[in-house]
Amino acid sequence: MTKLTLADIVDLRAYERERGTLRKNIIELKKLRRVPLGNLVTLVFENRETIRFQIQEMARAEKMIRDEQIEMELNIYNPLIPAFGELKATLFLELTDKEMLQKWLPALVGIEGSVYLRLGDSEDSPILPSHSDQDHLSQLTRSDVTSSVHYIWWKLEGELIERFKSSPVFLGIDHINYKAEVNLSRDLVESLVSDWL
Repeated sequence: MTKLTLADIVDLRAYERERGTLRKNIIELKKLRRVPLGNLVTLVFENRETIRFQIQEMARAEKMIRDEQIEMELNIYNPLIPAFGELKATLFLELTDKEMLQKWLPALVGIEGSVYLRLGDSEDSPILPSHSDQDHLSQLTRSDVTSSVHYIWWKLEGELIERFKSSPVFLGIDHINYKAEVNLSRDLVESLVSDWL
C-alpha cells in the first residue's frame, strides 16, 4: 500500500465539501476493523484510508494551511500504513474515568508487547508477537505506567502470508494482568489482505 503524499491531503475548503461522505465511509470501515479484546482493550487495524482521514481531521482541527505542517503530519502517520505482508494497528485502552486510569495504567505496563496473532487453531499454530517502534516505546511507555494509546505491527512473510489468508486467525493479549483472545472474522481478514494489493 503506497504512502500518502502532500497531493493526497486536500485543503480545508475542499475537505469540508467531502468530509461528510468520507467520515461516513471511514466509520463503516473502522466498524469492520475495530476489534474489542476483553473489556478494556480495542485494536483498530489501520490502512491508507484511515490514516488519510486522521491527517485530514488533524489539519482541520488545527487549521493547518502550510505544506510544512501537513508534511510533518505525513511523517508522523505514514509509518502506520501497512506495506505488503504488514499489519498495523492502534491499540486503545478503554479507560473512561480517573479511577480506571489510576488502576490500569500502572498494571498494564508492557501491554503493547503482549499482543499476538495466532494463525490456525491447532496446538502447533504459529504465534506472532506484536512489535512497537523504539521511538514509540521511549515516548509512550515508562517502567511504572503505560499510555492509553499504542501503535503496534506485525510483519508476515512467505508461508505465514498464506496461512493468514486461509487459516482461522486469532488476535490475543497475554499480559500478566490481562488476557483475552478473539477469532477475527473472515471479512476482517479479507479487508486486511486487500491492504496489500
